[in-house]
Amino acid sequence: MSETSSTLADIPGLMRIENTGKEELTAHCMELTHAVYPHHQVYGQYCTIHEYVDCPPEQAYSYLSQGHHLEEWTCTLRDFAPTGTPGLWAGYDRLEDDTRIYCKVAANPEAMTVDYHCSWDQGDRLWMIYLMRVVPARLVLDKPGSVITWTNCRHPYYDDNPRPDMTPRPDRPWVGDFWDLFYAGHTVEMNNLKAILEHRHRNGLPVCVPPVKAVAR
Repeated sequence: MSETSSTLADIPGLMRIENTGKEELTAHCMELTHAVYPHHQVYGQYCTIHEYVDCPPEQAYSYLSQGHHLEEWTCTLRDFAPTGTPGLWAGYDRLEDDTRIYCKVAANPEAMTVDYHCSWDQGDRLWMIYLMRVVPARLVLDKPGSVITWTNCRHPYYDDNPRPDMTPRPDRPWVGDFWDLFYAGHTVEMNNLKAILEHRHRNGLPVCVPPVKAVAR
C-alpha cells in the first residue's frame, strides 16, 4: 500500500480504485444518474449556469470586471454610484420597489475570475456572492471565444433576512423568496451577457463602455 493510500485508509466513505472494483464503481455512478431529478437536488443549495460566448476571453473578463456593466446585462440592477467606502457601490434592484443593493467587485486577472459581493438594504456585510469565471474556449472546446461559468451558493441569509429593520417597507418580499427562480433568472441574464459581448465583438465595437458619470452617495 502506498503512503498516500495508507493515510486515506481510515477515512470512511471514500470510493477509490484501491477499495472499489471498476464494476462496482460503474454501477454506483449509474445509480447516481437519473432521467429526472428532484427539484431540491437541482435548485437547492447551489445555482450554477454556464455558456459559450463568441468573444475573446480577455475582453469578456475585462467587461465583467468593470462593475458598472452590471447595469447592461442584468435584468434589474440599475443606477449604481460610488459610496463613501472605497470600492463599494450602491444602486437599486428593481426586482422590488425602493430596494437598495450594494456591490463590490473582486477580480483576479490571472485566473479571470470575477466575484460580485452584494447585499440588499445594507453595505456592511456583503453576503450575496456571485462567482464568475471566464475560461478560454480554446482550452476546453478547441475553438475561439469564452466559456463563462456563474455559481451562486445559498447563504443562510437567503432564508432569513439578517436586517429586517432596514427593509424599505414591511410587505416587501425578501431576495431569498426568489431562490427557486434563480436558475431561470440567471439564465436570462447570461443570455443578455452573451448577446452584448457577441454583438460588440462581431461588429468591431468596443466591448467595454465607460461608466455614466455618477455622484457619490
